Amino acid sequence: MSLDPQAKALLDMVYRVGAPRFHELDVHQARHSFEKLQFALRPEAPAVASVTDVPIPQPHVRDGVIMARLYRPIGAAPDALLPLVFYFHGGGWCIGNIPSYDVLCREVANLSGCAVLSVDYRLAPEHPFPAAVNDALRSVEWSLANGALLGIDPSRFALMGDSAGGNLSAVTALQLRNGGGPRAALQLLIYPSTDILSQRPSRRTYAQGYFLDTESLAWFFEKYLPDEQDWTDWRASPILAKRFDGLPPALIITAGCDPLSDDGRAYGECLREAGVEVEWVNYEGMVHGFVTLGKFFPQAGQAVERASIELRKRLVP
Repeated sequence: MSLDPQAKALLDMVYRVGAPRFHELDVHQARHSFEKLQFALRPEAPAVASVTDVPIPQPHVRDGVIMARLYRPIGAAPDALLPLVFYFHGGGWCIGNIPSYDVLCREVANLSGCAVLSVDYRLAPEHPFPAAVNDALRSVEWSLANGALLGIDPSRFALMGDSAGGNLSAVTALQLRNGGGPRAALQLLIYPSTDILSQRPSRRTYAQGYFLDTESLAWFFEKYLPDEQDWTDWRASPILAKRFDGLPPALIITAGCDPLSDDGRAYGECLREAGVEVEWVNYEGMVHGFVTLGKFFPQAGQAVERASIELRKRLVP
């Protein structure tokens, strides 16, 4: 598949100026570099009805809180109980934060008519696997148990995320099912990481020169999963789960020129074979990470709109 001209222009610029790739940086430099890219190429931030920082207490006081940010869509009445979309950001479980995804969450809230809770889960290598997995599940369980406090309807919620956040969304859906917990109305997985040890063709075809290089993938995986025994844990690679029945419907969005594209599609096939309703939308010529770069890619706006339409259909009466 050939690159979209805009994607080629971005990659040409990045590689021409010799911008260091993630695996060539230390963690703090990588976090700063990622944030700079997001801030430079994201659209203007739309107004929403309200933005509230939410501290989610951990089960043990000694463990502190998980910070999250709640967005209520423009025009929402202050006393309205809204459906809730949990958003788990991307960044290989090592980088990314709430500010970098602020615009995307605002857009999703306004376009879907749902409240959006952006979760600042703990990052590796300071907090390796399964810290992010535990934080994702905790954020969902606590928020649904405290719906009145948040102004949300706990019977209507969705799990959404990109890349590592798509992984956490899929894993959380599996954990909720396994534990007999509430079932999301939708799992919305944007170029998700579903198989750490994948050898599918897209891993080779787009191994170099397409933004998310093989060395950078390994850099993320090794920091998130320092114990190699965890590489085959289904909570790291949800495609290794023993069963996929009883899971929420899924919308899986992939980028055509992304080493993870075949893994996302393969996960969708696992769900479909288990009787789960699945829709797969592929944006040809796009690279991993395009959805947050709406100032540069018109396809980003199209993908956000497509996702939001699905959320509205599933969650808003």
